[in-house]
Amino acid sequence: MDRRDALRLFSATAALPAVPDLLVLGRRLHERLTARPALRTLDPHQNATVTAVADRILPATDTPGATAARVNEFIDLLLTEWTPQEARARFLAGLADLDARARAAFGKAFVDGGEADQVRLLIVLEDEALRLKEQPGPHPEPFFRTIKYLTMYGYYTSEIGAKQELHFEIIPGRYVPCTPLSAASGPPGGD
Repeated sequence: MDRRDALRLFSATAALPAVPDLLVLGRRLHERLTARPALRTLDPHQNATVTAVADRILPATDTPGATAARVNEFIDLLLTEWTPQEARARFLAGLADLDARARAAFGKAFVDGGEADQVRLLIVLEDEALRLKEQPGPHPEPFFRTIKYLTMYGYYTSEIGAKQELHFEIIPGRYVPCTPLSAASGPPGGD
């Protein structure tokens, strides 16, 4: 999935009623990162893994990627202050499983693998998540879907994602007060 497809997926969730609250929460979390707090949930290896995964999901292109948007710090803050203990434990277990699968696939922890190895493993995880989604019945959320969502959420609510990638403007265009109706609508009786 390229960045434009991810954006369409993220935009599709914008139709949900809770999304404005999610966007506000995302912006507030990014504002709290300005002081560069120390990591509180992720240890240094887990942080490096989250950074590497986020960079593979949203790499730097003609715009900055997940690392520049400090998605790893955003995820740490979200895990620390907003994620229930059970979900936090599932996320950390997912990171451990990712490393175990990386060792089985290419003999190293995920962060120590090459870019091609990392991408191949993430594609396998995405394929598994898609197959699981197609199966009937309730299933736990796959780790890859969780980290992918958190990466996109952290990126697109950051200043970098909102302004440089989306060119988001709170008030688009310009504001011209007290414009005479004739100037705003063109000549009377005209096209």
